[in-house]
Amino acid sequence: MKDKAHGTWDETKGKAKEEWGKATDDKSTEYKGKAEQLKGKGEKTIGDIKGDMKEEQAEERERTDVNRP
Repeated sequence: MKDKAHGTWDETKGKAKEEWGKATDDKSTEYKGKAEQLKGKGEKTIGDIKGDMKEEQAEERERTDVNRP
């Protein structure tokens, strides 16, 4: 969950930076903003994967606990 929240923050920050770069005609700031957005998307993806893994582990534990005598 922490990864997803941090990713969302980085995406938002990156979008603002990109827009500021466009408004001030500063290509460097604009591209840094785009890069920050990509970083945020990656972090959100990692958070999704971690969440899926935790769900799978919980389901596996439930399956193995049901089969125990």
